[in-house]
Amino acid sequence: MRSWVLILIACTMFGLDIGLKAFTHEHIPVMSAFFPAFPYGGIGVFHDWLGIDFSLNHVINHGAAWGAFSKYREILLGLRIAMIIGMALYLIFYNKKGEHKLPLSLILTGACANVLDYFLYGHVVDMFHFNFWGYSFAIFNIADATIFCGVCLLLLHPWLVKSKAGMQVLKKSPRL
Repeated sequence: MRSWVLILIACTMFGLDIGLKAFTHEHIPVMSAFFPAFPYGGIGVFHDWLGIDFSLNHVINHGAAWGAFSKYREILLGLRIAMIIGMALYLIFYNKKGEHKLPLSLILTGACANVLDYFLYGHVVDMFHFNFWGYSFAIFNIADATIFCGVCLLLLHPWLVKSKAGMQVLKKSPRL
């Protein structure tokens, strides 16, 4: 994939994340179980679509995923910055596989966007709230989804390569 396409994707995801976080921070009250509006003070996007509810909520996250290690905010911030620097150096100088550029760029973009939150707000702003058939899913943001997509692409890559190679063998084999 060309570098300008990666930069365009990264900038788009980064901009969408920062813009939606700013909107959420300014216009949606922090989630509370005692708030009377749709669910917990959020803005309902859709309700009971195949049993799924979706709303925008404002949640403050001081830790890592699901608020883990929230008492170690400074250590987490330092680790995140070190990981970002390490991943950026790897991506720029050491990555020899072109197929890893997109997944690594997505992970790097999401990580940078979440770290920026600590400098802008003092915490990460999460907002996407799904209820799947009565079960509340972890609330997340665009940066989290970007990281998730990058990790999935990295994990699926070996399987996709094997399945592509298998399809090539099938195309070359004689028909009975």
